[in-house]
Amino acid sequence: MRKLGLIAGAGQLPMVLARHCREAGRPLFVVRLRGFAEPELAGYDGIVSGLAELGRGFKALKAAGCEAVCLAGNVSRPDFSALRPDLRGLKALPGAIAAARLGDDALLRFLLGEFEAEGFAIEGAHEVMASLTLSLGVLGAVAPPAEADEDITRAMAAARAIGALDAGQGAVSCRGLILALEAQEGTDAMLARVAGLPEALRGTPSAPRGVLAKAAKPVQELRVDLPVIGPATLHAAARAGLAGVVGEAGRLIVLERDETCALADQLGLFVLGLPPGP
Repeated sequence: MRKLGLIAGAGQLPMVLARHCREAGRPLFVVRLRGFAEPELAGYDGIVSGLAELGRGFKALKAAGCEAVCLAGNVSRPDFSALRPDLRGLKALPGAIAAARLGDDALLRFLLGEFEAEGFAIEGAHEVMASLTLSLGVLGAVAPPAEADEDITRAMAAARAIGALDAGQGAVSCRGLILALEAQEGTDAMLARVAGLPEALRGTPSAPRGVLAKAAKPVQELRVDLPVIGPATLHAAARAGLAGVVGEAGRLIVLERDETCALADQLGLFVLGLPPGP
């Protein structure tokens, strides 16, 4: 079992992966990205590193015997002028800036290339922990009503359309109307916007209506940045008056699966895995 280097950004996903590796007995070394990684990860063998300290990170990963790396967690696009790169980071900086002009996916692909150039294999979060992704069909006991079919189709089409622009991964449809598209603010903020819309446009917690769809970008590097849902997503969807959440089977990460499934049933929300798009 090859040792994994976990490059940890913000959020629950890096912690879920770290716990999984510990429970599975997989050797792990965590590079906690300064200003992003959760404090709980300090309990794992690793270092703290800045975004542009590539040399420090590569040296530590190699010294720890890591053969593969997994990039997981949220990292906001940096202000490149404010970064403090080491020599290796300085070498990569012009390429990173050029890639960033082409979009988030291009930047991620460039970063993966830097790790591969140092001899590391890349593992997606769903490859580290196979049970992470949404399965085809309904998760939980709540099935989507027939009236949700149009919103499922519309929301998923919209999510895929903005993904083609490298803009975001989520969209909300209610009664056939697109209520919101996700950009840089993230899913929870988008759902908060929906919750603030007039009730004439959306469902309510007592009379839910509408669907959140999340889809991987068509040009996306699937080893990083797969769409994610979890308990926080379901709470936000319920506050927005939605009836359910849909995603592509195998391309949507479900955090805290048992808790998410139980919460969906408790809130009366359906969670549905659809066949992946092209």
